Amino acid sequence: MKLACNGGPAIRTPDKAATWPIWGDAERKYLNDVLESGVWSYNGPFEKRMLGAWKAYVGTEHALAVANGTVSLQLALEALDIGWGDEVILPGVTWQATAACVLDVNAVPVLVDVEPDTWCIDPAKVEAAITDKTKAIIVVHLYGNMPDMDRISAIARDRSIPVIEDCAHQHGAEWRGKRAGNLGTVGSFSLQLSKVLTAGEGGLLTTNDADLWTRLDALRNCGRRPVVDDPDETKGAGAYKTEGDLVQSGNYRITEFQAAVVLGALDRIDDQIVLRERNGRAMDRVLDGVGGLEPMKRDERQTRRSYFNYAFRFDGDTFAGGGVSIDRFRTALSAELGVEFDPCYEPLNDCTLYRPLTKQRYRISDEHVRAIDPSRFSLPVSERTYAQTSVTTHHSFLMGDESSVEDFSAAIEKIAANADELR
Repeated sequence: MKLACNGGPAIRTPDKAATWPIWGDAERKYLNDVLESGVWSYNGPFEKRMLGAWKAYVGTEHALAVANGTVSLQLALEALDIGWGDEVILPGVTWQATAACVLDVNAVPVLVDVEPDTWCIDPAKVEAAITDKTKAIIVVHLYGNMPDMDRISAIARDRSIPVIEDCAHQHGAEWRGKRAGNLGTVGSFSLQLSKVLTAGEGGLLTTNDADLWTRLDALRNCGRRPVVDDPDETKGAGAYKTEGDLVQSGNYRITEFQAAVVLGALDRIDDQIVLRERNGRAMDRVLDGVGGLEPMKRDERQTRRSYFNYAFRFDGDTFAGGGVSIDRFRTALSAELGVEFDPCYEPLNDCTLYRPLTKQRYRISDEHVRAIDPSRFSLPVSERTYAQTSVTTHHSFLMGDESSVEDFSAAIEKIAANADELR
């Protein structure tokens, strides 16, 4: 049977794709309640309820809502007093915002390579990159995987370096039974539309450090310091100091509408995580039986996965006898299943959206310009992963019933049987 990318019938049509985002009566009611209340800005009753639920879910003492997941990372760095002259280590495979936030506090992003079977930051490369200028390590829980948090934590602890968790992909994931966002100094989450917990836009921060939370809250709220120490008791602008021990900052708050949507979504997030994991494991089993295709490594210490994308690895030298390029394989799989299968993020040492030298604001000195030039970093594993091995698709594909896995299996089998069309 001819492949769909060459005009043949597809295994699955786009109209079978799972809907995202998902919402229901709770969000409808909550949004109407906000509308009628007239409390549309920040620190309202829905934000209070949502933050209480979120910190209980993650298991941290404190939580905070901000404008988006990029700002949450930037504020984490600022709260840790990181700025000009400092270095921050982060993985070469991640969305550009993980590095851009470092630029925006005038620090230097130090890009290190990833592990080939998880695409997460390589602890050995982290250790080798540490200098006396290193002031933080940002780990990224990427797609369905988490980095080796045991080794990263030990490296950071031995050197008193704070760890910032970029959890944009991993709401609800666990390492040794402990939730993402509660493994480092501060956790950062995105609520952007494509994420597994979404309000369209928005971000969340988590920490167990009361002083750090106080500084974070001030930084997201025009520099005002909260009067109380418990974020669940913070209500309205009157609960903030407007004189005395303040910090310079801007407005990075969210609205009650966003908080209401997140509160509704939290009621179904665990069921969705279970569904994605069930289908993800089933798709892994499909790949296990096909030469040239390999699922991502499953580390037993990662006791729960929360997929942003489902990802797997492709070997063009061995799939269906060899000679099939990864671009043609991804195109064929996309056409058969009616959803996009893409590469991983571009490596940050040559990323279309990560171009620090195009902004005048970063030209602090000739030395700083040289330091932030991403092309100075060698990332062979990241480059090979992007160009030759990575295949990913949005987590909504994992939200279907058993027929999704059956169609995935049928599509892989069909492409392998008709690989001559792609050589």
